[in-house]
Amino acid sequence: MPSNNTGPSGKKKKGRRARLLGISLVLLLMGGTGYGAYWGVDTVRASFPETTGTIQLKGLKGQVRVERDGNGIPQVYADSAEDLFRAQGFVQAQDRFWEMDVRRHLTAGRLSEMFGSGQVETDAFVRTMGWRKVAQEEYDTKLSAETKKYLQAYSDGVNAYLKDHQGKSLSVEYAALEFENDYKPEKWTPVDSVAWLKAMAWDLRANLRDEIDRSLASTRLDAKQIEQLYPSYPYDRNKPIVEGGGYDALAKEFDPKAAPSSASSGAQQGTVNGVPGNGASATGGTPGSNGTSGNGGTPSGSTNRTTPGGASATGGLRSGLSALSKTLGQMPALLGPNGNGIGSNSWVVGGKYTTTGKPLLANDPHLAPQMPSLWYQMGLHCTKTSAECPYDVAGYTFAGMPGVVIGHNQDIAWGMTNLGADVADLYLEKVSSDGTYQFGGQQKPLATRKEIIKVAGGKDREFTIRSTNNGPIVSDRNDELSKVGQDAPVKGSAPDRAEGYAVSLRWTALNAGRTMDAVFALDRASDFTEFRKAAADFAVPSQNLIYADTKGHIGYQAPGQIPVRGPKHDGRLPAPGWDPAYSWKGYVPQSALPWDYDPKRGYIVTANQAVVDKKYPLPLTSDWGYGVRSQRINELIQSKIKDGGKISTEDMQKMQMDNSSEVAKLLTPYLLKIKLKGPNERETKYLKEAQELLKDWDYHQDADSAAAAYFNAVWRNTLKLAFGNKLPKELRVKGQCLRVRPTNDAGPKEDLDGNTRLVTECGEREPDEAQPDGGDRWFEVVRTIIDKPDDAWWKTNGTRANPGSKNRDELLARAMKDARWELTSKLGKDVSSWSWGRLHQLNLKNQTLGKEGPSIVKWLLNRGPWNLAGGEAAVNAAGWNAAGGYEVLWVPSMRMVVNLDDFDKSRWINLTGASGHAYNAHYYDQTDKWARGELLPWAYTAGAVKKATEDSLTLRP
Repeated sequence: MPSNNTGPSGKKKKGRRARLLGISLVLLLMGGTGYGAYWGVDTVRASFPETTGTIQLKGLKGQVRVERDGNGIPQVYADSAEDLFRAQGFVQAQDRFWEMDVRRHLTAGRLSEMFGSGQVETDAFVRTMGWRKVAQEEYDTKLSAETKKYLQAYSDGVNAYLKDHQGKSLSVEYAALEFENDYKPEKWTPVDSVAWLKAMAWDLRANLRDEIDRSLASTRLDAKQIEQLYPSYPYDRNKPIVEGGGYDALAKEFDPKAAPSSASSGAQQGTVNGVPGNGASATGGTPGSNGTSGNGGTPSGSTNRTTPGGASATGGLRSGLSALSKTLGQMPALLGPNGNGIGSNSWVVGGKYTTTGKPLLANDPHLAPQMPSLWYQMGLHCTKTSAECPYDVAGYTFAGMPGVVIGHNQDIAWGMTNLGADVADLYLEKVSSDGTYQFGGQQKPLATRKEIIKVAGGKDREFTIRSTNNGPIVSDRNDELSKVGQDAPVKGSAPDRAEGYAVSLRWTALNAGRTMDAVFALDRASDFTEFRKAAADFAVPSQNLIYADTKGHIGYQAPGQIPVRGPKHDGRLPAPGWDPAYSWKGYVPQSALPWDYDPKRGYIVTANQAVVDKKYPLPLTSDWGYGVRSQRINELIQSKIKDGGKISTEDMQKMQMDNSSEVAKLLTPYLLKIKLKGPNERETKYLKEAQELLKDWDYHQDADSAAAAYFNAVWRNTLKLAFGNKLPKELRVKGQCLRVRPTNDAGPKEDLDGNTRLVTECGEREPDEAQPDGGDRWFEVVRTIIDKPDDAWWKTNGTRANPGSKNRDELLARAMKDARWELTSKLGKDVSSWSWGRLHQLNLKNQTLGKEGPSIVKWLLNRGPWNLAGGEAAVNAAGWNAAGGYEVLWVPSMRMVVNLDDFDKSRWINLTGASGHAYNAHYYDQTDKWARGELLPWAYTAGAVKKATEDSLTLRP
């Protein structure tokens, strides 16, 4: 299969870095001395929005008021819905247009127009997937006339602001871009808003990374070993969201009050109650028993490493998947590194168990920390609600998209967490040089289209996008990916490999949908029936929607477009695209998706755990989160309501800040039994000093806790020794090198004496994407072997200077020693001076110059560090990657507690602030409070908003 030579291939980001350096130098000149200092201050202040007085806004039908509180959070009041959304566009452009502009260039595959040639690869990948193309199709063919009207009004508001603001009056970043290449932003369009939903769906796409990782792991581990690293969901210990209920096959409906279905999910062939099943279930396994090799090593017995269709994940396939993994890693992760950290907490408690007698609802989505925060707090109020103007809603919005995504209106409140449905698959494709591909024994013509990328400071780049019936061929965007399957032996129905297989992507977000309709419908829903009707259109990303209303009801709905796969395909590994048995067979009916309403237990918890029990027969995913956070929230609620206790708003807030480590509760008793001994008395004393920290520890990961620092270092080193060093280089941290036995098509290399030679093998993955990441999947893996001291995973080979371990206790002792010396180097010899927060720090970075500019510019735009409590899989989920280090990678990006008895007694907080302008008073004025776990008052009613208002702006026709 010839590679697509017209398209961009993998390059270092020299072009972008050089360009950012040039922009940064301009900013340095702005911040210089004398006239430069004056111009710098003038430039920065020029972009601050007008928040008082009167501004004429073309297109308004009536007068609009924008009331801002002491944190700069706007509440907008208008007489018509169109005026409301027109004003929303204007106000968001005031505060966040740089962010909006970068986002729309990302979703359209046009970052190169702003930042130069270093972004060509990213742009090409986005265009190959066709985010903007699908968004245009949604707008043209799927969205209602009313939604289009609102989107246009929002765009008109943004453009009204752009008409009078260019260059430095938009933001300091535009002053620099204008100096570099006379860049001027285009008008905003409705499709710019719709396309943002594709970026959100991409970062919440569930198990695509797991699909790649399992394939890469198969180059060193056998199928049973891999299954042990992806254990089944512990239904017996961690409760699903919907406890009970059943699926009616005849009606194709889920009933939360019915008896459970008898069939077990994922264990069927053919069809399940009228809907095709996924044909496979995750089963555990044990690694080989003969230990490992080298310092890294591999459990023995690593044979029969295959992917569906019989293609071995070695040679070309291995390099191709590795290349795709790198490409995915280079994609701007607007919501965070794709992995276990992407999640959220939400729960709702019915009035029976609250101090108010009405429901309380909490939500805190876990996303990447960034400056400014992903969220924008806002209220949208019709001065008089009616059928023509039905909106009286407040909550969290996305800058660049009209409406409120999470929040409440006058009747209901709702929150969201990632459902984690398996909505994306990779397919191996047999492509021929004549422009066809094989499917079902026939040759089908490839669909093609050409794209041109305009490059700031460089020549245009043209490339061709090719697609099969499964989706776009993503391997065309990388030279190594064109080698997929080049060396892989195949069997069964697989076609001759010739020059290799291409890789295509099938993903539900590449289907036109009506999610934008759903946002507006949620904003005006008045009861659970209307809420569920709105949820039915929420196609991507698939979210857990939690509900409460002022009448005292609580509920849950699982929405989303979720594929049904053929009987041979469970979505866990790349599938043979030429075999129709692996094609998608349709989608789970919306009526069949789980929901719940006023359950007897009186509360509902969603935190990325399994949605429904294992008797539910329809295939949603085989890669749930493992329920560590959800079960802890269940326990916290139960501890409050036992013996007639009641839960208050303050209690909900405290639960959000719970930082208890569940893995520490499991592992610490074993660590305390280890008899640590060094080569001399002094070193033995040092080791025991650290171990002593765990004796009276309550397992809370407070920022000032020395015990939490030590335990998490032990956990990190335990994972590295037991698992990390045994994984292939494609999964390990870039630059971390091991001496291992090579695995390749020719078999192990031998020296002249017939002994297997060791080679140096260095990791290739970015630290925030590497494995083992330490998330709740790894908690579950360790739980399955912790009571098996002789399990093969505990065994490691070593060297004379650094012997390996033969069992669990020896490995734990080694991890405790390594943790002691690691923290000594990072925090000092005195264990009493250690603290978790000094290791576990949050830095907020501007998403462009703040990441790749010179140090002085990062200092100007970025903020931090903050020493944080919490941790991976804690309710207060300040997540970190154990393979890469202790830096905070995921955070509760906002927190809210909604009081359905009195909305004005609700509370909320954002990670940063309302403004995207550096040095504006509201750039990060909420962060200190957020870090301490505080919440701000959330004024909602007209009287409360008026009382809280500090700046008032009138927009007039």
